[in-house]
Amino acid sequence: MNLSLKKPIVFFDLETTGVQIATDRIVEISILKVFPNGNKESKTWLVNPEIEIPKEAFDIHGITNERVVMEPTFKELAPAVSKMIDGCDLAGFNSNRFDIPLLAEEMLRAEVNFNMDDRKAIDVQVIFHKQEQRTLGAGYKFYCGKDLENAHSAEADTLATFEILEAQIEKYDDVENDVEFLSEYSSHKKRADFAGFIVFDDNEKEVFSFGKYKGRGVLDVLKENPGYYNWIQNADFPLYTKKVLTSIREQARPKKHVTTLEDLKNKFNNKI
Repeated sequence: MNLSLKKPIVFFDLETTGVQIATDRIVEISILKVFPNGNKESKTWLVNPEIEIPKEAFDIHGITNERVVMEPTFKELAPAVSKMIDGCDLAGFNSNRFDIPLLAEEMLRAEVNFNMDDRKAIDVQVIFHKQEQRTLGAGYKFYCGKDLENAHSAEADTLATFEILEAQIEKYDDVENDVEFLSEYSSHKKRADFAGFIVFDDNEKEVFSFGKYKGRGVLDVLKENPGYYNWIQNADFPLYTKKVLTSIREQARPKKHVTTLEDLKNKFNNKI
């Protein structure tokens, strides 16, 4: 079954130096871009993370420091990645909790804008867990009848994720072939920042999900304790979380009136 798409969707997978969104780096990124007409475009890059790849990460993906030392940094690759995903929805395996937040972090660190304002996000792992409660390799075997070779290779994992989603749509009558439905179905609690530090409550109001203000409205907290904003900006939070927090604060501020030519004319006429 082909995905029903209104615009391109990008399946992607990251191999990284670790699992800390704010401090770890990408060492490999693979993108599979699927167009509404069924055409596909793919690209895989090795990335110099500019920090050491620890043994724990190497044991998972097998990428060594020596292998990436001469590869481009993510800052060098960011414009090409941004161009490839521009105007696309995003999909991955555990992507809502890890790949998208880390990609956003790397983009913003490279001073390339990234936001989710006009994108849908499909997390194939969430659909899988809601239906079967297994892992990527088991999911590939279960849905596609194949063994996942080269697991933890970004390219192999990306292709497997795409194939699993198509098979899930084919298998489950209650999983609709619609990006908006899949995005909603594969989400947990709705998040404002994807890393999950700021979420939406039942009234679509942004609230903190951590710390002493857990469950409190973001704007209420910032009014009560303005210094909390500065603390978050200076602490080890993801750049995208900081960006979202700033956006929430700025939207609540009174708009300054800009004097226009029409204002000056009215003021002059009132004096006559």
